[in-house]
Amino acid sequence: MIRGGTDVPIGPVIKRTKISITREKRIRNDDPDGPITFNVEDMEGIAQPHNDALVISVLVNKFRIKRVLIDPGSSANIIRWRVIEQLGLLDQIVPTIRVLNGFNMVCEMMKGEITLPISMAGTTQQTKFYVIEGDMGYNALLGRPWIHLVRAVPSTMHQVLKFPTPEGIKTVRGEQQAAKEMFAVEESVKAEKALDRNEGKNAK
Repeated sequence: MIRGGTDVPIGPVIKRTKISITREKRIRNDDPDGPITFNVEDMEGIAQPHNDALVISVLVNKFRIKRVLIDPGSSANIIRWRVIEQLGLLDQIVPTIRVLNGFNMVCEMMKGEITLPISMAGTTQQTKFYVIEGDMGYNALLGRPWIHLVRAVPSTMHQVLKFPTPEGIKTVRGEQQAAKEMFAVEESVKAEKALDRNEGKNAK
């Protein structure tokens, strides 16, 4: 069975000329200041050599939140329940049941979602966070949703975060010492937990 085909015209045949219209393609440029780049000057004041994460501070309702980790590897923005409690915004949490999985397959049940105005370098963006109650070395984490929202480009090597705005490229410098202290505490906690597990096994 054949399906489709072309109808054969009946009656006078009218010859039609096909007209092709070519439209000029416009290139949209949302960044009037050109590409975002990093140079040696961005590394001034950075202790070298280093392998530190990019940790910054942000403003939320005029309150400064320290130890905010910039993590391009995270598919979610995360904030601690304790931080929301200190901000007095527990009533703004929207209850949501969702399980967050870490790279080591450790699961964390979130307490809900909350949208907060994140301000830095004179700009403010409404940002949705997942609220968790577990222990973290940081108070909040800004992942790909926020990074892509503001079109930010982070550089851990330069300890700098840059993003475009109508006023030009904004630069936020990382807090290297806070990053060192933050992950030193995290490693210490892991070591203590491992020691407790080993002592428990030996006691058996």
